[in-house]
Amino acid sequence: MAKFQVGVQLHPQDGTVDDLRAAWKAGDAMGLDSIWTWDHFFPLYGNPDANHYEGYTLLAAMAADTEHARIGALVTCNSYRNPNLLADMARTIDLISHGRFILGIGSGWFERDYTEYGYDFGSAPSRLRALGESLPVIEERLKKLVPQPSGRLPILIGGSGEKVTLRLAAQHAQMWNSFGPPEHFAAKNTVLDDWCEKVGTDPSTIERTVAIQPNEIGDWAAYLDAGASHLIVMVGAPYDLDPVQELLASSR
Repeated sequence: MAKFQVGVQLHPQDGTVDDLRAAWKAGDAMGLDSIWTWDHFFPLYGNPDANHYEGYTLLAAMAADTEHARIGALVTCNSYRNPNLLADMARTIDLISHGRFILGIGSGWFERDYTEYGYDFGSAPSRLRALGESLPVIEERLKKLVPQPSGRLPILIGGSGEKVTLRLAAQHAQMWNSFGPPEHFAAKNTVLDDWCEKVGTDPSTIERTVAIQPNEIGDWAAYLDAGASHLIVMVGAPYDLDPVQELLASSR
């Protein structure tokens, strides 16, 4: 069986900032390939009024606290920040991390974030159009910033919409993330390959990541067969990383 990469997404809800910092330090020490948070303003499950923390502030702290793992948001909501500003924030976190930052981005979907923070929720098509407009702006701003990122600062696009999201991934991304089950991931992976052929992108230049629940860890081989090369386990507080440690052992 081929080697694969292992990451963890630490959900920034329910626990404390100290809990999160302890978890990403532990993940980095155990040799994880990537560590992620998400980009929302409120809990996505459980108690809607539970503790919750802003993603990019956490990422700056994660960049300083870790040494080895790549880091990023799975995924940034395009609607929440001006694209030029987002590029500058990403570049700065990349410099803090000495070149380990990944700009994960998607069109956004969680309506409570929009309504309570005063963003225009619009519609799914309008949010996708906005993402398509932002991506070239981000790419151009990254080229202009001084100093430049210290890493290659890849763009990861999250989502599985076949008509727009996967086309944007083929055009702009160096990484792509979706979800299971394996047969779903395999089907979307094939569509991404088709879009790569249409737009003239070498499909091998796009790293394929999949976000899985802890109870899916036993399906890791099926996800590799489906085309994934990087498995990211989604973990909530109190951040038990023992199952991820087992997956990491299988990956080597």
